[in-house]
Amino acid sequence: MSAGWEDRLLALESRLAELEDREAIRNLIARYGPLADTGNAAAIAAMWREDGVYEVGGYGEHAGHDAIAALFTAGTHLELMRGGCAHILGPLHISIDGPQAVAVGHSCVFRHTASGFEAWRVSANRWELLKADDGWRVSRRSNRPLDGSEAARLLLLTGE
Repeated sequence: MSAGWEDRLLALESRLAELEDREAIRNLIARYGPLADTGNAAAIAAMWREDGVYEVGGYGEHAGHDAIAALFTAGTHLELMRGGCAHILGPLHISIDGPQAVAVGHSCVFRHTASGFEAWRVSANRWELLKADDGWRVSRRSNRPLDGSEAARLLLLTGE
């Protein structure tokens, strides 16, 4: 094999690895909506690292699996599920830097009402992820309602 082929093969392997990482990140985040809609708190918490943080605008900052799972087994979330809800996440802009990644995008929670479905919460999201031996996990998710605040808009900046 010539040196040119080796360089091209290494470049191809690198590009393939990045695409695989992007797909793994997209799949991880895509799991969130169906898990939230079915109330699978343990599986949602497992998306995060043990020391992971979920910062939800208006609901505080929740660190660790137990605290993250508790968001889905109480109060507001149970009410949403009882009435019917859908957590929809939009396309993500993903930046990868070695074992770290940032994914930025929108989410919308729809709730069922007597007149049909309505958008209940439309938010900006910033997912910070780390890759470990068992794959990508969320280290921090910041979610803020797009209510006109600068803080919410800043989450959508990709840094590129």
